[in-house]
Amino acid sequence: MDNLDYGVIGNCQSAALVSKNGSIDWLCLPRFDSPSTFGALLDENKGGSWKIEVKNLLSSYQHYETNTCILITGFISTEGQFEVHDFMPRYEHEGGIAYLPPDLIRYIKLINGSPIISIRFEPKLEYAAPETRFKIKENYIKAYTAKGEYDSIYLYSALNLNSIAKQEWQELRADSFMLLSYNQKILKQDIKRTYLKLQRTRLYWLNWSDKTTTFKFYSEEIIRSALTLKLLTYHKSGAVLAAITTSLPETIGEVRNWDYRFCWIRDASMVIKIKVKLGHTISTNDYLKFIIGLLPDKGHKMQIMYGIGGEKNLVEKELDHLSGYKNSKPVRIGNAAFEQKQNDIYGILMDVIHQHFLLFPTDIGLSEELWTIVRGIVRGVDENWQLPDKGIWEIRTEDRHFTFSKVLCWVAIDRAEKIALLLNQTEYAEKWNLLSKTIKKDIFEKAWSEKSQGFAQSYGSDDMDASVLLMEDYGFIDVQDERYKKTVLAIMNQLEEDGLLYRYRNQDDFGTPNSAFTICTFWLINSLYKIGYKKEAKSRFKKLLSYSNHLGLFSEDIDFKTKRLLGNFPQAYSHLALIETAMTLGEEEISEEEQLLATLLSD
Repeated sequence: MDNLDYGVIGNCQSAALVSKNGSIDWLCLPRFDSPSTFGALLDENKGGSWKIEVKNLLSSYQHYETNTCILITGFISTEGQFEVHDFMPRYEHEGGIAYLPPDLIRYIKLINGSPIISIRFEPKLEYAAPETRFKIKENYIKAYTAKGEYDSIYLYSALNLNSIAKQEWQELRADSFMLLSYNQKILKQDIKRTYLKLQRTRLYWLNWSDKTTTFKFYSEEIIRSALTLKLLTYHKSGAVLAAITTSLPETIGEVRNWDYRFCWIRDASMVIKIKVKLGHTISTNDYLKFIIGLLPDKGHKMQIMYGIGGEKNLVEKELDHLSGYKNSKPVRIGNAAFEQKQNDIYGILMDVIHQHFLLFPTDIGLSEELWTIVRGIVRGVDENWQLPDKGIWEIRTEDRHFTFSKVLCWVAIDRAEKIALLLNQTEYAEKWNLLSKTIKKDIFEKAWSEKSQGFAQSYGSDDMDASVLLMEDYGFIDVQDERYKKTVLAIMNQLEEDGLLYRYRNQDDFGTPNSAFTICTFWLINSLYKIGYKKEAKSRFKKLLSYSNHLGLFSEDIDFKTKRLLGNFPQAYSHLALIETAMTLGEEEISEEEQLLATLLSD
């Protein structure tokens, strides 16, 4: 697998990666951040996988069932053809309760003939650290750890269990199934029950997609990205993961390998804002309740990230026994960035809270809790906006006065002022208006670089940073302002290489970055379009979309030369930027078409 040619399946409890040839190489149970059950993604020899071998295989194919998260991998051999429909069950159960067990189902649909298959079921529990042993029972195979932390999983199947355990060839003469569960099943698992779960899960995803705002242009890309963002949402808390993987490197063989199975306030808030634009407003309520649950005391300081269940201590450690993705060590679990100070989170969270007040003005109970948080955030900004921080890119060893952090501090106060006016709290609004003007004046005076002719990465610097492109998107500066136009062009000239964008090019803790940050290229396209480079932006967008994998999925990074996908996968940041850019470019196209139609009708 050289281009992260994986599909993602999940049910908002956990998720799995299924390779182009049908191998499950990444799955954590019972939830996203649990130790891996299959981890071949991080060590091809030790990690464990779940493969379906086909005798005399001629060809294979893979695609999603339209508007669902059901992944179909088809196999054609000299003996016949069949498809594997991979999914994790999710649907409404009795009484309207969401049913999303820590289960993965592989429904095997016979198309024709009698294909001969062998199941290579090789789980390696607890990140493959202890030995995994097996017991064959009448109705299931149990895999469990022999030593250390106890863990176990159960495999049910209509196929012969002894043949699965021995990896023997079996002839497929009818539809069949395999069901992997973290829990032992109480009810008998058979083909009829499995087929019903498939149909119910299909209906759930079709209904969810149907509730998503439709667009005339880029609709397929938007829906797939929206479904991916949904898969990255943890149902029990409303938290949004940055990605489902850990330690996929930004560059092969280097050490920029991080665990992204957590909820960054910044990433999650941006995702929630996009989901609201797509018509999924319930996510906003769930997410804000998650945030409220993290801030029980008025004096509590906000972290930049949390565990998906609200965990605050995310101690980072390395798993030395795993070789890493394509031998890129180290493999990390936990993330030391939770201790960092990043002032931009104030503004991004406040932007979502402001959106909530516009959408749900009558929710008095939640509004009062949010108003308390709003005043707490303003206090935090007032105390911290003049101080340096680690910035959006989490530079670990040096604090600076990052321009993006300052802009987002302004956003926090600007949105707080708007919220105060919505709630008729004019005294607060007047006071906060003065603070927002002070911050804006400071940025205009100190962030501009005469040498680079643009707003720089940090005060006193001439280095460009892609995050500064967002200053217009957040309403800090008008798109027609010459300073913004010059900044967009300066960022393109300084950070672009082979049609892709660096986050920044100056050295950080690990030297100079060597890969393109996917979201930054989307940001540039969005900005170019807004300042009038419309044909250029559309051409770049089409090219960037072609760099996704075969299923339209993006990771965090892209190699400049080979266009290979790198970094954790699938990446929420990348897909939210894809949606936002598609909406910007698509809206204008619709208006142009409508204008042409109006002209024809008038003639």
